[in-house]
Amino acid sequence: MKVAITSSDTQKFTKNTNYTVSEIASRSIVSLLSKSKIQKAEVDGLIVSSNSFEPYLSNIVSEMVGLKPKFSTKVENLCNSGTSGILLAYSLIRSGICKAVLVTGVEKQDSPGNKLIWDISRGIYDMPVHWASLYANNHFQKFGTREKDLALISLKNHRNANKNPNAIFFDKTFTFSQIIGAVEVAAPLRKFDCCYPCEGVSSVLLVSEDLSVKFEQPIWIVGISQSNQGASIATITDNLDGILSTRIAAKEAFRQADLVPSDIDIAELHDAFSILEIIAYEDIGFVSKGDGKKMYKKHRPFTNKRGGLLGCGHPIGATGIDQTNEIVLQLQGLAGQRQVANANIGLVHNMAAAGTSTTIIILQK
Repeated sequence: MKVAITSSDTQKFTKNTNYTVSEIASRSIVSLLSKSKIQKAEVDGLIVSSNSFEPYLSNIVSEMVGLKPKFSTKVENLCNSGTSGILLAYSLIRSGICKAVLVTGVEKQDSPGNKLIWDISRGIYDMPVHWASLYANNHFQKFGTREKDLALISLKNHRNANKNPNAIFFDKTFTFSQIIGAVEVAAPLRKFDCCYPCEGVSSVLLVSEDLSVKFEQPIWIVGISQSNQGASIATITDNLDGILSTRIAAKEAFRQADLVPSDIDIAELHDAFSILEIIAYEDIGFVSKGDGKKMYKKHRPFTNKRGGLLGCGHPIGATGIDQTNEIVLQLQGLAGQRQVANANIGLVHNMAAAGTSTTIIILQK
């Protein structure tokens, strides 16, 4: 049974507000339902992806928006939560348990997922930027990557965010000089090499093949895979050249889709730090190992047109959903100023905690 994504919604990412997690999630779901041809009674699954400690969150949200789904749960997989929710929804539909599943990713700015205190192998270095700096220093030493290469990634993504009204940096412009001259956070990473934790929500509707006929432009999931390598940076790899979970998930997703990296027209890559976009180019197979720094000059596939995590902000549970929504909008031709011409096949790359887990989703018209 094929599975399609038909409808999406993202609310503007912001700094912390006084709204509760359930209130933020409900706002996006109501917006999606108002724009979609789906009826509330047809939605038989609701998944909320979040790192919030709030219990029974999905059922609370169901009641708030007037849904009575067959299946309802919260999913948490750190920064990989959103696409983990999509993978679960996909599986529910493929198995025949559900026919229409809403997945909503939501996070507050002060999310407990922002620090990695559970990983004792990191010692006192419990912020994500610390492990990102290890990857960056290794790439600098082995492959000749430089600060200007990181700055160009950040510049590209912030400029893309200026075309995305939902991005937290939508109305902020930065020059190359500002980016490369910003304060150093963890060498060689500077302020604009790092994403901004924020509050946000994003929702997506997955439906079965028979239900998809109700919708004008269903976008099909043709490949979806996840790899989980553990929880601590000490156990996932002894090689900082790349992200093992990304390579494994990408290989499986391309196998399912019967496609190769050169078939991808547009991609959303997990640029929590600028170095991660460069490494993702290599691990997914767009370029050879060590050549990631050259990728931004090629402009194919187009990457992070919504602004990426660097330009949009990073509400942990919502990020993977919003990445997916961007690809859906692009393939539907509804991305406005960000629209890429002749986009037929797109890829989502969402990961967590030094690459301990990665999800790859391949979407096609």
